[in-house]
Amino acid sequence: MTLHKIKGRCEAHHTALFWPVICHEDNKESDLVDLFWDTRQEDSGILCNAEAYTHTSVAIFDAIWASDLPMIEVHLSNIQKRDTFRQHSNVSKAANGMIYGCGSQSYIHALDSMRELIHTSS
Repeated sequence: MTLHKIKGRCEAHHTALFWPVICHEDNKESDLVDLFWDTRQEDSGILCNAEAYTHTSVAIFDAIWASDLPMIEVHLSNIQKRDTFRQHSNVSKAANGMIYGCGSQSYIHALDSMRELIHTSS
């Protein structure tokens, strides 16, 4: 499943709620950190699949933590069934929750959970 297809499914799922979905994919850690910093005052919440950076990036953790936005960590696969080093997440320490192992449906579950987080905190 490509990001383009996942984005389309997420947008279709939330079109009726007039809730914009911004999807961004990047291989540069610094660009991801900048994204979290630049949008922290505009966005309502963050769904983050930091891929390999999940296990290694303190910078992404710091940027998400500093954003002060609700965050749900998302993974397509069940990270608990993967290599031992992939079972540890630096990013999850900044997360309100984690959803993983449901394939592309993980993002739909995460959007529903984010909507609930935002609704109950307002």
